[in-house]
Amino acid sequence: MTAAELAAELEVSERTITRDALALSEAGVPVYADRGRAGGYRLVGGYRTRLTGLARGEAEALFLSGLPQALRDLGLADAASAARLKVSAALLPSLRDAPEAVGRRFHLDAPAWYQEPETPALLAPLADAVWDDRPVRARYRRGDTEVERALEPYGLVLKAGVWYVCARPQDGAGSFRTYRVDRFTEVAVAEERFERDPGFELAAFWGERSAEFARSLLRAEVELRLTPAGARRLPYVTDRAAAEEAVAAGVAEDGPARDGRIRTVLRVESEEVAFGQLLALGPEVEVLAPATLRARFAEAARGLAELYR
Repeated sequence: MTAAELAAELEVSERTITRDALALSEAGVPVYADRGRAGGYRLVGGYRTRLTGLARGEAEALFLSGLPQALRDLGLADAASAARLKVSAALLPSLRDAPEAVGRRFHLDAPAWYQEPETPALLAPLADAVWDDRPVRARYRRGDTEVERALEPYGLVLKAGVWYVCARPQDGAGSFRTYRVDRFTEVAVAEERFERDPGFELAAFWGERSAEFARSLLRAEVELRLTPAGARRLPYVTDRAAAEEAVAAGVAEDGPARDGRIRTVLRVESEEVAFGQLLALGPEVEVLAPATLRARFAEAARGLAELYR
């Protein structure tokens, strides 16, 4: 078959066919390209392969690499099930129990606690656009208003049960951004395809932007005195990176009455958020500044003392 015929059959570009045929050949699959008028790509007759090179750990990891809810959200549950059956059939007899062994020992559940997983209404068309490299024209809720955007969607990310799409403006005038899928109110997928930026790496982009987002939220500072127990528990009630940074920078206080307490500064989102987070540490933390937050803790302490006296 010619590259054009294969591209039409598989609904990809001819460049993808050329690249994949080369990759198959380099991997040892006997795919050859004949040039000329009657040329095309051919597979050596009678060639068959089985997944005989997989070790047990590799086979078990293969069946662990899916998120059931995410596959259902994307409409891929049936395809994933069929793929697992085919892979199971191709494994050596000694490895046929790998799917069952993994299923009995591990289950992946992505959504956060106390939240029912909900599939965003417009996830399916956005996923189709991501798969096919098709631009979309969409309406997106931003606060109390809706904005219209023409986007090139590059990838989808599932974070703590929430779907995000990473995209850039179709006109190329802006940089890549992330959008919550559940805030889209309308999505129209275009017929044409866009040319992907070969330098875009979804995992690297998400890691960088999520770290920037977390840092951008920490706009205020509070001064604290922490007991050793409070220092150990601080990362579990506030931003972990900020808490670990604060504990590492803490200065030990002298005097027998201090019992290993440290004095430090913690970056927080706001006084309101800090109050709710630090209250969970009870007497293991003392707020020293700002004065308004210290006064609020004093008032809470008096209220608790009155309630429990």
